[in-house]
Amino acid sequence: MTITHREDIQRRIIELEVEHRDLDNVIEMLTRDARPEELQLRRLKKRKLQLKDHIALLKMQLVPDIPA
Repeated sequence: MTITHREDIQRRIIELEVEHRDLDNVIEMLTRDARPEELQLRRLKKRKLQLKDHIALLKMQLVPDIPA
């Protein structure tokens, strides 16, 4: 893996983590509402889980393969 490819992955991880935190804040604000939009909350939570999975996959790419 080249250094620039590694840096691209790290940059993408940071971008996704920021989006993940932003979704956390939005979800928290919506749940404070007396009558939260359940459909919107489910969609946001699903997107948050997708981001978490994508971040995990990208982080695994940064770990060098260990020979068996």
